[in-house]
Order: sequence, then C-alpha cells, then structure tokens
Amino acid sequence: MLKQRIITALIMLPIALGGFFFLKGGWFALFIAAVVCVGAWEWARLAGFEVQSQRLTYAAGVALLLLGLYLMPQLAGPLLTAAVLWWLAAIGLVLGYPGSSRAWQALPVRLLIGLLILLPAWQGLLLLKQWPQGNSLILAVMVLVWSADIGAYFSGKRFGRRKLAVQVSPGKSWEGLYGGLASSLLITLLVGLYRGWDSAELLIALVGAALVVLISVVGDLTESMFKRQAGIKDSSNLLPGHGGVLDRIDSLTAAVPMFAVLLWLHGWGSL
Repeated sequence: MLKQRIITALIMLPIALGGFFFLKGGWFALFIAAVVCVGAWEWARLAGFEVQSQRLTYAAGVALLLLGLYLMPQLAGPLLTAAVLWWLAAIGLVLGYPGSSRAWQALPVRLLIGLLILLPAWQGLLLLKQWPQGNSLILAVMVLVWSADIGAYFSGKRFGRRKLAVQVSPGKSWEGLYGGLASSLLITLLVGLYRGWDSAELLIALVGAALVVLISVVGDLTESMFKRQAGIKDSSNLLPGHGGVLDRIDSLTAAVPMFAVLLWLHGWGSL
C-alpha cells in the first residue's frame, strides 16, 4: 500500500502542480473542470447512482453547468455565497449524524449537495487565479489545509482522546483538530511576521486562517458522512493507495470558497 501511495503521488504531483500554477485563463478553467467532473462522477456514487451511465450523466451535467458559469462570471458572487451557507449548514448535519441523514436522504437533495460542494470550489479557484498574486493565493489555501492535516494527524496520534465526530469519522479527535489549527496559525503568524504585517493585519489573517481551516475540517467530515451512509471506504479507486479524487480534495472544496469570500470581504478582489 505504501509503495502504491508513493508511486501515485510521484505521478500525480507534477501534473497537479503544473495545472494549478502554470496554466492560465481558459486552460486553467478546463484543467480544474476536469478534476471537478471526475469528482462529480464519484459523488454520483455517494448519492446513490450505481449504474455507470447515471454517474457519467451527472458528471456531464456538472460539465455543462461549469461551462455556463464560465460564460456568466456574474454568477460567481451568488454561487460562493450559497457555498458558504451550505458549509455552515453542513456543520449541523455532521454533528447530528446519523439522525441528520433524514434531511438529505432524497436523491435530488444529495445530487444538489454535490453541486454545492463542487461548483463553488471550481469558481473559487478561478477567482483566486485571476486576483492579484493569484498563484500565491492558491498556494496559501493549500498550505493552510495541508498544514492542518499534518498537524491534526500527529497531534491526534499523540494526544487524541476525545472523539470529534465518532459517528462520522471515529479516527478524528478534538486534540487533532486543535493541533491542526495550531499548525496553520503558526505558519500564518510566521508569514505575517516575515512580510511585516501590522498587528491589525496579523489579527485579521489569523482569524481568517482559523475560519478556513475549521471549514476545511467540515469538508472532510462531510464527505466521510456520505461515504459512511453509502457504506464505502473510498470515493473510488482511481488513485491507487489514495482512494478517489474526492478523497484528496474534500477539505479544499470547503476551504477554497471560504478563502475566496474572506478575501473578497477584505477587498482583495471583486466578484
């Protein structure tokens, strides 16, 4: 398993980094759209579609919606607003699982949730790419999520006692959450000191980083909740040793829209 994970990572990492940081404009939108459509194909399975043609049809529908969003950029604001509202609602669904599953058992609801997860992530990345220091912004949100994951893993392994959401993901603990949050805030603090931010800027950055990290955890737990309900371990086996695409981007699907909205509120870019 470890050998598979390393080989897959060595193959996928250059592709991912190249697509995120070297592509521009329509090519960047198309690259991210391809990832999102694969995620949509996987989500269709979590939603209850077992027949391959149904899953492909859902992914094709997502592709058409992405094209529409690309042609109508004025929809970015309402879409990201809807995403933030969805992720705030998802907190209650995760904490209330399995009882909360009654609220999203219907197939149309699960398919709609997939759109609220996938479309805003694509839209958020496009906006970040277009705004000043676009590549740095994308790298920043990735570092926040990755550092939180790493910090949570080691902190949870060493100190984990109290379960965070035992019905959804038994391996996650409150201690892991605190460790992941501390890791991300430490990196934010160091970056702020290096760049010479004043105390107000530093405080805003720390609060923003905390919100992004916390919502990224909700993204991770939300996918885990749907996988548990569907009775599957991974969203697919497309990435040997790593599961599926959704398993790799679940935290980012929540973090990216929140990150973009917070930057917009701070006046970094326009919607």
